[in-house]
Amino acid sequence: MKPKKVTPQYNLIEIEVNDRLGKKVRVKCSPQDTIGDFKKLVAAQIGTDPKKIVLKKWYKEFKDHITLDDYELHNGMNVELYYR
Repeated sequence: MKPKKVTPQYNLIEIEVNDRLGKKVRVKCSPQDTIGDFKKLVAAQIGTDPKKIVLKKWYKEFKDHITLDDYELHNGMNVELYYR
């Protein structure tokens, strides 16, 4: 009898962040990550302080303590990046 292979349950999504000034970055993250965690991932890729980053979608500014899943951000979506 062959033992079953155990595959890890990673549910990663990829979100594109655009600042409309020439920086467009794709970030892999988990839907359970908070916006604050996501800002840290974006900041690591673009070389900016996460406190200076503001993420928006259609004038709706995302709060740091709410998850990506709660904002219904799914794989392949675009988010606008602004600097504070």
